[in-house]
Amino acid sequence: MDNFKFSILENELVALPSGALWWPSKSLLCVSDLHFGKSNRLARKGQSWIPPYENQDTLLRLEKDLKTTKARMIICLGDSFDDNEGDRFLPKDEILWIQKMQEGKEWIWISGNHDPSPKALGGSFVQSIEIGKINFQHIANTKESYEISGHYHPKIKLRLKGQTFTKACFLIDDNRVIMPAYGTYTGGLYCNREPLSSIMQTKAIAIMIGEEVYPVPISKAN
Repeated sequence: MDNFKFSILENELVALPSGALWWPSKSLLCVSDLHFGKSNRLARKGQSWIPPYENQDTLLRLEKDLKTTKARMIICLGDSFDDNEGDRFLPKDEILWIQKMQEGKEWIWISGNHDPSPKALGGSFVQSIEIGKINFQHIANTKESYEISGHYHPKIKLRLKGQTFTKACFLIDDNRVIMPAYGTYTGGLYCNREPLSSIMQTKAIAIMIGEEVYPVPISKAN
C-alpha cells in the first residue's frame, strides 16, 4: 500500500510511507521527531561519531512529501532538533534549504523535550495547537479526547514465516495517533511496551512504514 487512510472525528487522515501524516482537507502535513543535528550533538558531547548526513536525508524526504502533497500548512511535532542548541549548528546551506521549503506556507514548530525553546528559523513556535478539535502536541496526554503526538518513536516487531523483523510505525486508535520518528538517526520504543501499551486502546493498529505502509493490530506484536 502506498498510503493508509483512516478517520478521527470524521476527518480523513493519511499515513504516508515516509512517516508523515497528511490531512488533505486542511492541506496540512505533519512530521515528528526530525532530530536535526544528532550527529553534531554527539560529536560536540564527545559521545560517539556517526556520519553527518542525517539532516540532508531527512530534508530530502520532507521536500519530496511537500512536493507530492502541495501542503500549505506544516506542523513539526516536537524534537525537530536533537538538542536545544541544534539550530545554531545547522550548516548555512541547510538553513537556506529549510527557509526555501517554508516559503508561502504556514510553518509551525511545536516544542519538544529536546528542543523546548524557539529557534532562529522561520515559522511560529508553540507548545501545542488545536485544529478541528484535534490537539497536536509532542507527548501524548491521556486526558486529551483527540490528539496527534510523537516523542516515543514507536516501532513494532513481528515474526513472519520464521523470520523476525522490526519496523517503525504509526500507532492509531479511535482517539489518537502517535507518530513515528521522521528523522534519519532515531531509535524507537516497541509498541507493546509501556507506556505505549497503556496509552493506546487494545484495538489499536500499527501502520508500518518504509517503501510501503502495512496495517497490523498491535496485538500481533512480538
